[in-house]
Amino acid sequence: MSMPLHPGVRFKKLPYYDVLTVLMKPTSLVPKGKNRFQKSLFAFYLTPQQAEDIAMTMSTRDIRKGTKCEYTVQLQVQLRLCLVETSCEQADNFPPNICVIVNRKRVPLVTSKSKKKVYDGPITITSLLEFHPSQLNSILVTWSSEDTVRYCLAVFLVCPLTSDTLLKRLKVYGTRHPDHTRALIKGKLGNAPGSEIAATGLRVSLMCPLGKMRLQIPCRASTCTHLQCYDAKTFLMMNEQKSTWICPVCDKTAFFDQLIIDGYFLEIICASPECSEIEFHPDGNWSPLEQPIETHVISSPVVKVTTKPKPSSTSTIEVTDGPDIIDLTLDSSDEEGEARSS
Repeated sequence: MSMPLHPGVRFKKLPYYDVLTVLMKPTSLVPKGKNRFQKSLFAFYLTPQQAEDIAMTMSTRDIRKGTKCEYTVQLQVQLRLCLVETSCEQADNFPPNICVIVNRKRVPLVTSKSKKKVYDGPITITSLLEFHPSQLNSILVTWSSEDTVRYCLAVFLVCPLTSDTLLKRLKVYGTRHPDHTRALIKGKLGNAPGSEIAATGLRVSLMCPLGKMRLQIPCRASTCTHLQCYDAKTFLMMNEQKSTWICPVCDKTAFFDQLIIDGYFLEIICASPECSEIEFHPDGNWSPLEQPIETHVISSPVVKVTTKPKPSSTSTIEVTDGPDIIDLTLDSSDEEGEARSS
């Protein structure tokens, strides 16, 4: 029984991979019977050219010894699953309790930190494949069936990319003219209809909120409404480690194809190498904000020296309207003389 194909299903593009070839088009995981746990078997062949291209990424030593292959970052075979939905591009989505076996070898799936859910993402199966064109590559998928939800599977030959490659592409295709930002500033600081209060300035930092360093390549998503930028290189490097694509300023999605390099901010950074904060004006121009120099005044401690008076041989203390005072400076002989005289 052949599995139904769904060529209308489109996977979301992964920024760090270029798709070279579709090895297997999106194909349904069809449940059979009413059992909870289902399984589907898929198969595909590599063409002689594809097998040769992938084999070129294997080291000569491993090919000669026939041991486990070591791959570079040139070519990979990716398996992806998603919902059967053609209205829009689909993100990776796994059915519950999924298990994938490629050529009788189980694929280790990455789980979340809680280990309660399998992390949805592309699965690299390159090291489990048969590279001879006459050999069949089989994929066995087992999962828990759901009555209303259907999934499909596809296999792609991809070329991994680095953050440096994406940065070069962004510089070529994603730089926005400075006049666009000037128009945004005028729109934000202009008098709104019916408003009695008009903003006279807008302060913006030239420090990256991610790396806490001065911006070098200022960027933001075209869908963001704020003017604050972050450093493109830092943002791409962070998403290379863990793809979240979240704007660090407004916490909204900022996918790679939405990023723009702000040409006006580039001009400002070149013109003010020492400034870390600027202010935009209603006419679209800007001025640097001088950073106040913090001065710390350390006062010298004042030490008060008090000297006690030296006790005299005799002390005379006059007290009025007070209790009787006993003069302890008198010795016993004086007391006896006073007693006899009285």
